[in-house]
Amino acid sequence: MYANPVAYVFSCVFVLLAHSAMLCNIWFNGSYGEPRDIAVLGAAVIILDIIYFVVILFFKQMSYVLDFLLILILNMSVIFQSCFDRTFDTKHYITCIVCLAAAKGAYLVCRNHKFLQDKKLYIYGAIGVVLLIVLIFTSAENMWIEIGSFTLQPSEFVKPLFVLACATSIADQQKKHKILFFNVVYENLAIFGIMAAICLVQVKSHDYGSLPTFIGIYGIGFILRICYPKAKFSKKKLFAVIAIIVVCLLIGLKYAPEYVQHRLHVDIWSDKTGDGYQQSQALIAIANGGWFGVGPGKGFLSNIFAYDNDIVFATVSEEWGLLYALMMVLTIIIITSVPLINPARSYYHGTMSACVCAAFIVQMALNIFGSCNLIPFTGVTIPFISSGGSSLLVSGLMTGMLMAGQSPVFKEHKDNNKKKQEKPEPAWRWQE
Repeated sequence: MYANPVAYVFSCVFVLLAHSAMLCNIWFNGSYGEPRDIAVLGAAVIILDIIYFVVILFFKQMSYVLDFLLILILNMSVIFQSCFDRTFDTKHYITCIVCLAAAKGAYLVCRNHKFLQDKKLYIYGAIGVVLLIVLIFTSAENMWIEIGSFTLQPSEFVKPLFVLACATSIADQQKKHKILFFNVVYENLAIFGIMAAICLVQVKSHDYGSLPTFIGIYGIGFILRICYPKAKFSKKKLFAVIAIIVVCLLIGLKYAPEYVQHRLHVDIWSDKTGDGYQQSQALIAIANGGWFGVGPGKGFLSNIFAYDNDIVFATVSEEWGLLYALMMVLTIIIITSVPLINPARSYYHGTMSACVCAAFIVQMALNIFGSCNLIPFTGVTIPFISSGGSSLLVSGLMTGMLMAGQSPVFKEHKDNNKKKQEKPEPAWRWQE
């Protein structure tokens, strides 16, 4: 049962009011079609809200803040995506339900850090299998695997597995071994090898846009591995690793494919019909939308390729206004901030949560800054908002990890159980 009934009711009312306000905006300012279509969208959103409010009561957690934020942002995305095409987006709605289920599943699996630590080799193996699938079944021209009417992007599923691989405990970091002149942890070497393998596979698949996300996960995991409380680490070793990373980045930029080099130096305004088309149209749409937008379903950007995923920030800004777009971004930032404001109960969960937050922030920044021409356009999705089954499913899994970090489970030691079972001596015997 929810620990604070007042906070629970207030959170439910807040989410319902937020979604109701968006639906009213569609009714008065939108171009959605028949009133019946708006009623279908509104009923689907409100019903999913209420069902999820009831479902979370069956999960014993220390905090439910992330649950309310998750249902808030997911139903916001359902409303956005449905307005882009002026019809209820059934596929995206079902994917959001799957995302919610994935979040609770990941929450249950990741609560016990000892269980995950014991399965470390299986996690490494799973990463290897997914990378092998990427190499065999995808190509630079098509990074998706088609299964009937659904498509999967296997590289997305490397992210949660890599987060679990990067997560560590203080006890693990104390298992050092002497190699030449350095004291190293074998697990850290394994993570470095996995990161190198991911980079090679991503480069071979020409999926350069996802590389910064993996680098962000590895960077945060590496820092928390060598900077655990009261650790003694070599500054020379840290500087050496940073130097290696910088050299690798410089080599990558120098020998990047021609189309990547072109994106780094393209002037979108002089090439508005070529490589700069999406970004130039995105900037025009953001300016056209202003603070309050032209109205849901009234935007021009919905006619541009990848309007619902790669440049979704600009599409939301045009139809709903920059104010709504910033509220959307703020909600995602709060989702990543909650696990950092409320410290995790174990170092393993803390590392896991920090890596997930790094992935979300980097991924969102790449999409927004790329759409606004502040960095080269990468075509990376915004978590929770962009359409795409793989992206939403993985976002749900990683949000479940954040929930687990706030409500972990620890197994009691057998000796402690025995002590609890032993009956205390009567007080009169001590008085004797």
